Amino acid sequence: MRANRLKAIWASGGTVYNAWLWIPSGFSAEIAAHAGFDAVTVDCQHGLAGREAAAQMFTAISTTDAVPLARAQANDPGEIMKLLDLGAYGIVCPLVNSAEECRRFVAACRYPPAGSRSFGPARGWLYGGEDYAAHANDEIVTFAMIETKAALAELDAILAVPGLDGVYVGPNDLSLGLGHPATQDSAVPEVAAAIERIRARAVAHGKVPGIACPSGAIARRRVEQGFRFVTPGNEARLLGAALRGALAEARGGTT
Repeated sequence: MRANRLKAIWASGGTVYNAWLWIPSGFSAEIAAHAGFDAVTVDCQHGLAGREAAAQMFTAISTTDAVPLARAQANDPGEIMKLLDLGAYGIVCPLVNSAEECRRFVAACRYPPAGSRSFGPARGWLYGGEDYAAHANDEIVTFAMIETKAALAELDAILAVPGLDGVYVGPNDLSLGLGHPATQDSAVPEVAAAIERIRARAVAHGKVPGIACPSGAIARRRVEQGFRFVTPGNEARLLGAALRGALAEARGGTT
């Protein structure tokens, strides 16, 4: 089976730089993958991609060495298994609030006896290889999103779930859950302390700490803080910013 490059990066102490896709397009997915990211995540929760578009996007990503990942719409075993069958090599699962919810998520990503994933890898075979079934449990990566007050209360129990590779901070929802405005770069001390606690506890449990960021500069700061799976914005926002910048330049610096 094709080895998951992300695991090798983390094993060597490195950081994974991840692109995040909202636009349901194989072409834009291919552009993102060719930009040099280690991983490219198709966002099926807040992005516009359904299953058919996700399959096309995974195919486009596969033209490069970037590892195809997906954020599931929900902690739904059927949804998670389908994304893996379509060729995702890892799942970011939203709104994991307890150890039991985390166990359900991880089980959906593992074939028996380690989990409850149903067999039928479809595109997974094409991307992973003929021996996919024998090695998928070792290669698929699992990230539980920590983005609520309930998840913070259960953080150590979630991190102790066998088979979980890491946690991924959703700063917007975490800020809202703590009673503050949604932001990916909160200066509110309570939110900043919660983010640092998630990172530190993940490291203590031997898990990979990840986080969504609004820009490359903030992603760099998160890497310096010790996060090892960072996303410097999504392609829709980056496209909008690039277009506004080009227009302002064309107009002589005015908007």
